[in-house]
Amino acid sequence: MSSSRTFEDKQPQRRASSGFEFLKGVGQVTGGTLLSITMLASSIVAGGLVGLAISFRNLPDVRQLRNFFPSETTYIYDVKGKLLTSIHGEANREVVPLDRISPNLKRAVLASEDDHFYDHHGINPTSVGRAVVANAAAGGVKEGGSTVTMQLVKNLFLSRKRAFTRKLAEGVLAIRLEQILTKDQILEMYLNQVYWGHNNYGVQTAARSYFNKSSEYLSLGESAMMAGLIQAPEEFSPFVSMKLAKQKQKEVLGRMLELNWINQSEYDNALKQEIKLGRIKSFQGSALPYITNTVAQELAKKFGRETLLKGGMRVQTTVDANFQIMAEETVVKWHKSLLGQGLSKNQIALVAIDPRTHFIKALVGGVDPKISEFNRATQSQRQPGSSFKPFVYYAAFATGKYGPDSTVVDSPVSYQDGNGRYFPRNYDGGFSGSMPIRTALAQSRNIPVIKIGKAVGMNRVIETCRTLGIMSPMEPVTSLPLGAIGVTPLEMASAYATFANYGWQSPPTVIARVTDSSGNVLLDNTPKPQLVLDPWASAAIIDVMRSVVTSGTGKGAAIGRQSAGKTGTTSSEKDIWYVGTVPQLTTAVWVGRDDNRQLASRATGGGMVAPIWKDFMEKALKNVPVENFKSPSQFSRPKSQ
Repeated sequence: MSSSRTFEDKQPQRRASSGFEFLKGVGQVTGGTLLSITMLASSIVAGGLVGLAISFRNLPDVRQLRNFFPSETTYIYDVKGKLLTSIHGEANREVVPLDRISPNLKRAVLASEDDHFYDHHGINPTSVGRAVVANAAAGGVKEGGSTVTMQLVKNLFLSRKRAFTRKLAEGVLAIRLEQILTKDQILEMYLNQVYWGHNNYGVQTAARSYFNKSSEYLSLGESAMMAGLIQAPEEFSPFVSMKLAKQKQKEVLGRMLELNWINQSEYDNALKQEIKLGRIKSFQGSALPYITNTVAQELAKKFGRETLLKGGMRVQTTVDANFQIMAEETVVKWHKSLLGQGLSKNQIALVAIDPRTHFIKALVGGVDPKISEFNRATQSQRQPGSSFKPFVYYAAFATGKYGPDSTVVDSPVSYQDGNGRYFPRNYDGGFSGSMPIRTALAQSRNIPVIKIGKAVGMNRVIETCRTLGIMSPMEPVTSLPLGAIGVTPLEMASAYATFANYGWQSPPTVIARVTDSSGNVLLDNTPKPQLVLDPWASAAIIDVMRSVVTSGTGKGAAIGRQSAGKTGTTSSEKDIWYVGTVPQLTTAVWVGRDDNRQLASRATGGGMVAPIWKDFMEKALKNVPVENFKSPSQFSRPKSQ
């Protein structure tokens, strides 16, 4: 139980002491050595280090510490505030103000490291005198005599090499620092700077690691154990040896009792307290690596890698952890199912986006991030096959010359292609004659989409793709409408989401908001949609893609509510897709192999990927109200161009 006395009340009455008085009690020291040591100690007591400052003109300027910001760990959370991972360089640190650090810990640290902290001006003559004698007797630097202020400037400015000149430098810098910062500022900086073992820098990360609590709530027993770690953190760590940790704890508590900073009852109770350890948290893996790695890449691109590792950012993602886990479990389930269907070595990527905000709601880059963290959802560019066709038909609708019921003829055709001729074919090898665009897309006919692409101009199709955020190299060749380019599942999901939002688009992102450790907003991704496509043409392509589900190649994706989508199958069955949407959620699913070999003969998006999409969407929309798409008739059709 804590005493009612204040920290200041618990400090003992100080007795004036000089380095010389201390030296008199030391054992055998030669006369000449004793005289030299006595003179040095006396000069220290008299403030001689201030005079020595002339010899240290090249020392760092401590005034820069007025604006010093130590490196801090960046934390990434899900949309509801659940911690997903932390990112840091060498120092895993979370800075906290002094008033949010347990008084128990402040007392324990000062009792252990510098019980005269609030009395001296940077150096403690008694401690320095004692250290000088010990070092002289040992013939080298064996004892420090450092105050908290001296330890702080050493950690911030000086090398770890133990040398007499460095000790003098510490003293000079400590005196200078005490002239520009208050005692509380120095103590706060020290407690946030000091190394506590297991890559924990500062009290907050240490308290969370050792005892799974904030430093604000550390008990006396926990505080004493932590204070005992400072001199040799890994050696006395309770994770390494609870016996040694308890031994150091007892030493610190004994010193606090000797100083009258705690009473006997507090001492006894602290020793008896059961210590419940947390766990070492530095460098532990992410709960959701596909999400957090994507976040880290976005942050590094926007703020730089140095800020990512040391800037102490607090990042709120757009993803609900439970929703993401459901998506990952769906992928694993269907990976096993496809293996059973003969699709060996298959990989699956899935991206789900809210079309109203373009916030990413789930992002699965593969079957198992433990085996491979390569993110196929954002980094793998694969051919979309027929799932590219809606871009061509949208471009046609946007001219005002075509609509869902415009007629196109599915018949043999050839085009000049380089030095030869190109004879496009349908997947089934046959031809179906005249049909509306709606039917041509629903049945995924190849020749009609090529004819439409040629009619509106392939450059217009490419322009549409660029507007939708597809940045892969594209050439205005005759085969472009069949999807012979590289795209990522994220690009496909984002593009279809823009259709589902009737042409309104925000940049797709997995980051909702970023602040610094003080709460200042660094990045706010509140959606600011821009109208980038024609609303009527967007609604029209959604309307046509509804027919893919009701009467076309996407019947396997029917989910009992209005949805629109498109299957995709590339030549040689190397990539198979289903990309589909409801008004509240757009999802792209890709299946393929990393070696880009054939999955299986006759593997199709409609037969093998649409069921994955259906399974995921039924779970994702379980508690989401049914909502229908707006009819194209609610928008003005563009005038013919």
